[in-house]
Formats: sequence, structure tokens, C-alpha cells
Amino acid sequence: MPSPQQARAQASAITSGRAAPQSEVSPTSRLRTLFDRPRLSPGQRRIAQYLIEHLTEAAFLSITDLADRVGVSQPSVTRFASAVGFSGYPALREQLQAIALGGRGGPAAEEYRGNELQAAVDAEIENLENLRRDFADADRVIEVGRKLAASAPLTVLGLRISVSLAEYFAYAARRVHPDVRLVTRGGTVAYDALLQSREAGGTWVLAFSMPRHAHETLGAVRVARGAGLKVALITDLALGPLVDEADVTFATGTGSRLVFDSYAAPGVMCAALLQAMTDADPERTQARLEEYEQVADQHQFFLRD
Repeated sequence: MPSPQQARAQASAITSGRAAPQSEVSPTSRLRTLFDRPRLSPGQRRIAQYLIEHLTEAAFLSITDLADRVGVSQPSVTRFASAVGFSGYPALREQLQAIALGGRGGPAAEEYRGNELQAAVDAEIENLENLRRDFADADRVIEVGRKLAASAPLTVLGLRISVSLAEYFAYAARRVHPDVRLVTRGGTVAYDALLQSREAGGTWVLAFSMPRHAHETLGAVRVARGAGLKVALITDLALGPLVDEADVTFATGTGSRLVFDSYAAPGVMCAALLQAMTDADPERTQARLEEYEQVADQHQFFLRD
């Protein structure tokens, strides 16, 4: 009789295929598509990142206010609007307002949101709703999950605040993958681990980068790419040098209403990729889960519920 985890692995396989045309696309995804220009300058990327992170408010700012918020000049905002395909800032702002009002930035934003803890939960609910819209097309998750499952060894990288997500993913991935290597120290220690992983036959690295984003993470990702490893990145960023270095990026919102960020959406993103890995090789998954359950029973790893 399969364990509950084995049964979940069998029953919760991700369904491939694109969403029906009427499926709603998240505002974040629409902005990423709108700003997906390879030749944006660093200053223009700052503008794009600010608009993505503060859409509800930024969509109604004057050009002067937006320039002040981002720390750039007004002509820089005008050039940014032109670079992303608009005749000027007014045309860009009109499009931003349409996107903002199409999501949760309209009348619902004026509703009573309770105390600060409830507001933090509301923000995470919105992050999860955006992720749900992104999952309307599961093909990219499925494809990356297959590639991670096929990489032996598979390296999981998370530094500083991102260690917790990397440890969670690596712990779970070891249940279904024979060789998962966790890297949680930066600098030359990370470089050694990445180079050894490539020499051992690894093809992919899964990297995590949550705010505040560490220089060490960018350095490690560049070393991985230089060694010939592909990089899948889970982050809150839609643009920037880390995203530029990654082969594929899953951008998910983080909760930032409290002193320390919360990671509801990145946690679900981890679980989705783990599910895709289990789906990639069902026979290996079931064999490894069964073996683990036998060892767990033999050594009494867990309490009897």
C-alpha cells in the first residue's frame, strides 16, 4: 500500500497544455511582457522594476513623481516609454492604468484591509493569485522539472536569506532524485561545488535569490554558466543582472508588509517544480519513495500520528 506521499505523487501530476483564451493573465506577467526589451539601459531597468513592484500606485503618478521615486531624470522616463514601444509617457501611463484597473488595483484596493498582520496575509494572497494565473500554462514548469530531474547531479543554490528555500527544495528533491547537492555558502566554496558538479556530469543548477539579493549569488550563477551549467532561477525579480544570467526564471512575489519577507508564492513554486520532477520519472519516483518509507519505518524517523 503506497504511503500518503507516494499517493500524492501519483495523484497530483501536473496537467500539460495551454489555458483557454479567456484565462486571465496576471498584471505582473503582462508587465514583464511589456518591458521585455533586451537593450534597456540599467536606468531603464530600474524604472521597469519600480513599475512592476508598485503598479497600483505608479500607474497614476505624473512623470515628475515617477522620476523622483525611481531616482532618474524626467527625460529618462520619456526615453524609457519610447524604448518599450510608446509614443511618450502619457501613452505608457494609460496602458499601465488599464493593467492596474484590470487586476486588484481598482475599487477593491479601497476596501478595509484590517490590521497589519491581516494586510500581510492579503498581500500574500495576491502573490498566490498572480502565481495561479502564471500556472495557467504549466508547460514551462513541466519542461524545467524534466530537465532538473535528468541532471545528475542536480545542484541547488541558495545564499543568505535564500538558504531556507534552497534547503527545503533540496530536502524534498532527495526523496525523488539520486544526487542532489546543496550549496549554501558563497564565494570560492560555492565555485568549487559548482565546478565539481559540472565535472561529475551535472547539467542544471536551481538557484534561489530573494531580497536582499546577494552579490555572491550573481557571482555563483556566472560561474555556473561559465562552467557550462544551465541555471533555473526562482526569484522575486522580473528584470536585472540575475535574470539576464539565468536560462529560465520563475518570478514570484514575496510578502513585504512585515519586517522580514514571507515566501508563500516561492514556496508553492518550489512544490510545483518538485511535482514536475516526480512526474518526469514516475518509476524512479515511486521506487525511491518506497525505499525511503522502508528506511523511515525501520529507524522510526517519525512519530505515529
